[in-house]
Amino acid sequence: MAKLEVWQRGPLPDLEPLLQPVGHAILQAQEELHDYLAGFPSELLWIKPAGMASVGFHLQHLAGVLDRVFTYARAEALTSYQFEQLEEEGSDSTSGYAVQQLVDCFDQQVVKAIKQLRETDVNTLTEFRGIGRDGLPSTVLGLLFHGAEHTMRHLGQLMVTAAVVKLN
Repeated sequence: MAKLEVWQRGPLPDLEPLLQPVGHAILQAQEELHDYLAGFPSELLWIKPAGMASVGFHLQHLAGVLDRVFTYARAEALTSYQFEQLEEEGSDSTSGYAVQQLVDCFDQQVVKAIKQLRETDVNTLTEFRGIGRDGLPSTVLGLLFHGAEHTMRHLGQLMVTAAVVKLN
């Protein structure tokens, strides 16, 4: 029998009902990422088929965006470290990243995100949150939801890219 998706396994403990879909999507992405990248060779991380983003970029971006949008949801400004991480998205380290290093980075961000979801007061979900230097308009819920949907979108792109580079 196939493994049930995260949302089919019931509510996540200690998470408000309104935030369950966000938690389910992020945890589903984490499981699929682990399944899909098991045994993926590090030497294929930075290949850009047809000039598209590499698997390495998507891995860095998954963790980075989740970190940034959840930071905005807390009504905090990005740190210099977060800006440095943003600048490095799509670049290998000088010593060369291993796939597992980038997956571990995403896993750490998932742990932080789920913790933040559990600590989010549902009475704040419709509160305004400004995004970036321009303070573009959003809400706590808008940012949390975007973190989840953006994660799933890039996971899909990562999966296709990984399949293409493994064929070549």
